[in-house]
Amino acid sequence: MNLFEVYSLFDIEPVRAEGNYVFTQDGTKYLDMYGGHAVISIGHSHPDYKNRITKQLNKIGFYSNSVPIGIQQEMAEKLGELSGYPDWNLFLCNSGAEANENALKVASAYNQRKKVFVFEKGFHGRTSLAVAATDNPKILLPVNEGAEIIRLPLEDFDGAESVLLQQDVCCVLIEGIQGVGGINIPTINFLSHLRKLCDQTNTVLILDEIQSGFGRTGKFFAHQHSEVVPDVITIAKGMGNGFPVGGVMIHPKFKAQPGMLGTTFGGNHLACSAALAVLEIIEKESLIENADKIGAYLKEELISIPQVKEVRGLGLMIGIEFDFEIADLRDELLYSHHVFTGSSSNKKVLRLLPPLGIKKHEADQFLNALKEVLS
Repeated sequence: MNLFEVYSLFDIEPVRAEGNYVFTQDGTKYLDMYGGHAVISIGHSHPDYKNRITKQLNKIGFYSNSVPIGIQQEMAEKLGELSGYPDWNLFLCNSGAEANENALKVASAYNQRKKVFVFEKGFHGRTSLAVAATDNPKILLPVNEGAEIIRLPLEDFDGAESVLLQQDVCCVLIEGIQGVGGINIPTINFLSHLRKLCDQTNTVLILDEIQSGFGRTGKFFAHQHSEVVPDVITIAKGMGNGFPVGGVMIHPKFKAQPGMLGTTFGGNHLACSAALAVLEIIEKESLIENADKIGAYLKEELISIPQVKEVRGLGLMIGIEFDFEIADLRDELLYSHHVFTGSSSNKKVLRLLPPLGIKKHEADQFLNALKEVLS
């Protein structure tokens, strides 16, 4: 049997990883400034992470959600403490797309509506309703086209008001920062505008923090740079540092019903041990503060490079826009300078999503490589 070839692959295979680096079979060392799509939050092969998962595996790795799983509650309490939402509820699943699918179900169960209001350049996943909500016709297939999606540009104040005052929209789904779209940040005023309109119209405000959460932006969540409190928050990526885990954080006003949501693997013992380790390491090593500090340093240095048109982002979620498409630049950084970086749907934006514990000398390693490529 062969693999179903749906990915465009770099001709490099990491076989070992440690800290903020990955290594190929011949021992070549690569700086990871992309974290595997923002997944690696605490660094590769962190000893505390490995130890917690190993200890859990030596006790029990899995049983279904038909029995109590104590580590779920332990992890939920730690998440509530660090995120600032201790009184909320948590539903656990396996991925960001699943998190968004379940968040949309929670919203629809609440107000019995089905229209979903989203934004241009947004990305919310590749499953049924999540892919319909994503602004990419290339990955939308006929089976997904039945969803009632309303899509407007980010920051369209008048358009949002016109849509929501119809009072027939189930929810607003918006990223804390648009990642795949090229690191586009909704303004505090626009988030506040949406919050006010949702309150007026009994519409559910869902913040997709799948890429922008878990400390990446210098706050636990990107929306916490404002004073806006959503109704539902979706999480994944950096939550498990590579172990498949996702979740839906749900305001107490939503009431659970037996069978309303469900999952076979979500919230299993190993997933929760991985997520709990991530939370403990983020707290112990002050990684949110480090993301804020090193992110500010990177942005300051990047904006001084003449070829850089614009630098956008918060913390260690950074988009660097040029006047040219960056595919060749990205290749040269990887193959000639051994630095992994990311792209976006905006072909002129280079995306940085390194582990949150990246050091200044590693940021300088990237900056020096970029300057050499551009020279």
